[in-house]
Amino acid sequence: MKDTEDHTAARDADAALLARYAAGDGAAARLLSARLSPRAYAHAYRVLGDGAEAEDVTQEAMLRLWKQAADWDDGRAQAATWIYRVVANLCTDRLRQRRTETLDEIDAPADPSPGAEARMQEGARHDALQAALLRLPERQRQAVVLRHIEGLANPQIAEILDVGVEAVESLTARGKKALTADLASMRDALGYDDETV
Repeated sequence: MKDTEDHTAARDADAALLARYAAGDGAAARLLSARLSPRAYAHAYRVLGDGAEAEDVTQEAMLRLWKQAADWDDGRAQAATWIYRVVANLCTDRLRQRRTETLDEIDAPADPSPGAEARMQEGARHDALQAALLRLPERQRQAVVLRHIEGLANPQIAEILDVGVEAVESLTARGKKALTADLASMRDALGYDDETV
């Protein structure tokens, strides 16, 4: 019940900020950007594996939201869900443009703060997960990132990806199974024992 109330409050707050922006309130745009941009960037980064591209996608998604502000119909879509959907579509477009690249040409994301052994281990785990995510088919990657990393519910993901809930369940299950198989040979190197999931 609390999650539903929190979700409704967040949706209403986003809608109010968007309406204020449409009425000329620049501060509302900054507040809404502060709420939506980090989630949009995180999703784009997980799907694309490139910080600069993720920033570009985030900026483009926010620009599209600002262009829609005057005609926004809150009953049609929630701003956060709409942003995720635009980000997903922009990522898909960028991935299609990259199709000619091979995996050898794509740099693995680097750990920005090497140092202590635990941080190095965490960086290796992050890099291995990111590389494994990039090897998934694009739709499975989108579903896995939205469900297991962003923590969205299946109905929200279905709306974002424009598929049914059953398709989301299938995509996430197949993606999770493929990730598990892909990373299985690296368990020891990544410091996972038998009890670690």
